Amino acid sequence: MTLAADVSQHVSDDDSSAATAAGGPVDDVVSGVHERLIAARAASRILAGSTGNQRVAALHAIAAGIEANVERIVEANALDLEAGRKNGLAPGLVDRLRLDESRLHGLAAAVRQISSLTDPLGQTVRGSTLPNGIKIDQVRVPFGVVGAIYEARPNVTIDIAALALKSGNAVILRGGTAAENSNRVLVALIREALTSTGLPAEAVDTIDDFGRPGAAELMRARGLVDVLIPRGSAALIQTVVRDSQVPVIETGAGVVHIFLDASAREDWAVDIVENAKVQRPSVCNAVETLLVHRDAAARVLPQVLERLRSSGVTVHGDARTAALAPDVVPATEADWQTEYMTLDIAVRIVDDLDEALEHIRRYSTGHTESIITDDVASAERFLAEIDSAVVMVNASTRFTDGGEFGFGAEVGISTQKLHARGPMGLPELTSTKWIVRGSGQVRA
Repeated sequence: MTLAADVSQHVSDDDSSAATAAGGPVDDVVSGVHERLIAARAASRILAGSTGNQRVAALHAIAAGIEANVERIVEANALDLEAGRKNGLAPGLVDRLRLDESRLHGLAAAVRQISSLTDPLGQTVRGSTLPNGIKIDQVRVPFGVVGAIYEARPNVTIDIAALALKSGNAVILRGGTAAENSNRVLVALIREALTSTGLPAEAVDTIDDFGRPGAAELMRARGLVDVLIPRGSAALIQTVVRDSQVPVIETGAGVVHIFLDASAREDWAVDIVENAKVQRPSVCNAVETLLVHRDAAARVLPQVLERLRSSGVTVHGDARTAALAPDVVPATEADWQTEYMTLDIAVRIVDDLDEALEHIRRYSTGHTESIITDDVASAERFLAEIDSAVVMVNASTRFTDGGEFGFGAEVGISTQKLHARGPMGLPELTSTKWIVRGSGQVRA
């Protein structure tokens, strides 16, 4: 069962018949989760008052801990991978679940990059001096306690913990059963690193051992948790958005589009589409639908599809696409709505930019869209009229990523419009407060 199903099933259960977890009744789950949240709240106050150098030292200790325990982490991850395959975990999720030596060294490097970023805490967003001499400043402060619910993504354990710590937040993690062995080791290493540098271990904790009732309790913990971030399938995200009493920053599924305009260069089109689909098909910024201007179709599309086929991609195309290329699977309405996360792509030939824009408005999840064009007017219109978190010209959608944007890592890619949008780094894990300094002024 996926984490989304776990959470959804529990929330729909009557409390009197809810499942038990960790060997005890639901009351024990509630008290156990609350105990950890209260400890995280206390730790968040210590973090908020810590120095940037203290938090940097903790991040360096985390990176060193990952590198010193590669074998231990890979062994735990192998147990998760074996269980995932036995349980029929989708290939895309198996890929996201995998931690090998290369990925772990990449995670350690990302943690070090985060440590080197500018500390957001105390930054002045804006300020002024009023005519009466009162000085006001809006400054960045931590949220406090950040909750994260995600599935089959042990790298998120490191990414979110590192970003949360750098921005002065405590974090409570629910990583799901698919990655429970990997996450157990990673959280233990993080807590050891915190203790070794004089920061509270309770600043990073997991509620995985409380199962799905723990996830549901996390969603009810308004007042103990300041913000909740879901990462995973559309079903998981929508379950959290629908049922959480804690404010949610919504990360979105990626029905991502590339549009080959009439003037699209063939070499750019071939390379960009292949990279966006093939380089890592299981991630949310991989392209899922390719739209092609009819005036570019005969000139460009056969070469694009040949490159995709040579990389093992199955093409789901409309009738006009099938007329230009062999071995095209007839596309259905469902294909335009699907985030495949596999080596599949939907292809449609459209009459003009207007039809491409209309298709994207109808089917996009608001994640990332890209246009390949040599026409400045078409590029600027695409940028202006597409209402997604990230809009690109002549670039692979795979660049929608916190690491690629220079954030070191990301908490997720927000597809909402409040507070945070697009790849979320350190500033997106802060709120603000107003600092007012006076010298005896009273209001008339």
